Amino acid sequence: MEDVETRELRYFVAVAEELHFGRAAERLGIAQPPLSRAIRRLEHRMGVTLLERTSRGARLTAAGEVLLADGRTALAAVAAATRRAQRAGAARRRLVVTMKPGGDAGLLPGILAAYESQPGALPVEFAFSIHQRAAMLRDGRADVGLLHHPQNDLRGLATEALAVEQRVLALADSHPLASRGTLRTADLAGQVMPQWPEAADVGPGPRVHDAGELMQLVALGRAVALVTESAAKRPHRGVTYRPVSDAQPATLVVAWPENGRSRHVAAFVAAARGITAG
Repeated sequence: MEDVETRELRYFVAVAEELHFGRAAERLGIAQPPLSRAIRRLEHRMGVTLLERTSRGARLTAAGEVLLADGRTALAAVAAATRRAQRAGAARRRLVVTMKPGGDAGLLPGILAAYESQPGALPVEFAFSIHQRAAMLRDGRADVGLLHHPQNDLRGLATEALAVEQRVLALADSHPLASRGTLRTADLAGQVMPQWPEAADVGPGPRVHDAGELMQLVALGRAVALVTESAAKRPHRGVTYRPVSDAQPATLVVAWPENGRSRHVAAFVAAARGITAG
């Protein structure tokens, strides 16, 4: 069997997501007849039926469901590879590091000093984000990042642990639990917990997109939040911090795309490893 072309895969994913040839053709900017013929040719070459045509549109077969899942991953990998190659060939090369503001456990100055002291080190550019760090690494917008486990979804990324931080509960000064000394996770039952968009486990609480929004909700008594000890060192008006004895710690990791570790990324990772080992 011949290899599937990227164009064919893009066509199939559009139809599989829309489950309608007309809408998919409009989304792709092509006419419907050539789109239908392209999918038929793809099915013929693969020897399987990917879509069951119905009077109302289309329905995925078992084979189609598998190709949709893997096809999305493949298209994302192609886009990321293209973006990384373009950045590597740019006249002004740099190493893009993604992290959330203050999310380095105090290690970043030492890491930067160790990395930038090496011959051939690229200028470092920062891409600060609360909710896109893992996505930036996957799609090629960033080369290396500082993330947290298990709070971040690290699928598709390689990582090395740098530091482990205990987590404490941020809550309003007027919250009933603020008068307690040490808490346990059982004490948090029924409390509203905000959710980060890139969290591995997304719960029912309100979505927050930056630390200021989170702390505003906490100070107003509309939510409580588990944060790292280093984050608790940055006080916010109206917010109290209490230890939670059995809360799962947060592990700070240096992360980069799987199978995408350039020598510059390797040098940054080595610098981070050296700082934490010392």
